[in-house]
Amino acid sequence: MEKEMAMTKILVAEDEPHMRLGLKDNLEFESYDVTLAINGSEALAKATATAYDLILLDVMMPELSGFDVCKQLRKQGVDTPIIFLTAKGEEIDKVLGLELGADDYIIKPFSLRELLARVKAVLRRTGQSNVSASPGKLTLGLLTIDFDHYEAFRDGKMVKMSHKEYEIIQHLWEHRNEVVSRDQLLKEVWNYENQPTTRTVDNFILKIRQKIEANPNAPKYILTVHGAGYKLIL
Repeated sequence: MEKEMAMTKILVAEDEPHMRLGLKDNLEFESYDVTLAINGSEALAKATATAYDLILLDVMMPELSGFDVCKQLRKQGVDTPIIFLTAKGEEIDKVLGLELGADDYIIKPFSLRELLARVKAVLRRTGQSNVSASPGKLTLGLLTIDFDHYEAFRDGKMVKMSHKEYEIIQHLWEHRNEVVSRDQLLKEVWNYENQPTTRTVDNFILKIRQKIEANPNAPKYILTVHGAGYKLIL
């Protein structure tokens, strides 16, 4: 019962005081439990010391950039969902943020309505609301995946996987034996309507194949349908 009533914990890392306090006030108004960090080093320390449900991470911060914080967290195995907040809107920045393991990317200035919608979408995709739609436990090639506990095993040993990898596999499972386009994955998993490149999807599929396939260069489970997308064969 206590777990069900626990407030969703969000870490907000933003060096600009007005923006930082504004985010805190509005998120707390929505009944989120908010912790603040004023620079990259503080954000990294807090994110590794406490389990948060979501991190809002400014890219341009003193001491460590948001990209550096995200990279170090993922390297340490911290898979807390991350939304980047940034004034940088170039394609290469979006691609870098996603490939480092971020779950979404909001360009400043943004509306409060947009921010809250993105926050709720990421929490919905990575939270308990997904459990009923998941396959529970799934053996896919050499990998056994427990979606209820976000754990994966290969040859009896635990395999590290990011939230995004679980979400991609789950989405492919929901559409198993169907062709799923790269654009569909970007829209449904990353929540991007008009992402200009699909290279991010290909890179994540490659990582997943390396974990499930005996020979990733000749996949049997996640097939490439040239010019169309990917198909999970079960």
